[in-house]
Amino acid sequence: MLLQPTQRTKLDESDDRLFYSYPRFVTHVDDGFIDQLTHLYRDRLKPNSRIFDMMSSWVSHLPPEMTWAHVEGHGLNEEELGRNPRLNHYFVQDLNDNPHLPLEDQSFDAVLNAVSVQYIQHPEVVFSEIHRILKPGGIAIISFSNRMFYQKAIQAWREGDEGSRVALVKSYFKAVEGFSNPEAIARKSDLPSILQFMGMGGGDPFYAIIAHRLPA
Repeated sequence: MLLQPTQRTKLDESDDRLFYSYPRFVTHVDDGFIDQLTHLYRDRLKPNSRIFDMMSSWVSHLPPEMTWAHVEGHGLNEEELGRNPRLNHYFVQDLNDNPHLPLEDQSFDAVLNAVSVQYIQHPEVVFSEIHRILKPGGIAIISFSNRMFYQKAIQAWREGDEGSRVALVKSYFKAVEGFSNPEAIARKSDLPSILQFMGMGGGDPFYAIIAHRLPA
């Protein structure tokens, strides 16, 4: 078992759809993090490809100069998703309630998840779904910092440190047969973790775990 039952728990076990029912038109990381993420997308994504932006919101951080064949969005707040200008289509679904995606096999060139992986309670199923919908050679990019809605993050994330969280996301990929060995990009902050968590200056740390669906 990838996670023990207690590691999947949240401090607030109420319905996630209620927690996210009110739109939050803010970014949950600083400009430095966003710039690094957009640069990573620019470097690793191919123009005119099909993108699935999983657990998205009103902004996708995709390079503004690049065009795509299709960008599919997913999240828990329809109002936020409706304001996202990069999405061609979107759907609302609670992955902790139903982790199976209503998307066709091998239908996307890239799957993106920005600063939301900490909330997934059934990562073995969700990452199997990511593999299923990716085309052979397709890329998955999971990015995160040290910020979170603490009451909604799973215990394995809350009680870990930045290094253990990198290892945790790597383990999600490794638990699914058919992914490449995950690559980690880590740019840590120099501030003590308590000051980072409080949102004080110094820049948010940037982490991205990247893997590809291997050819059949």
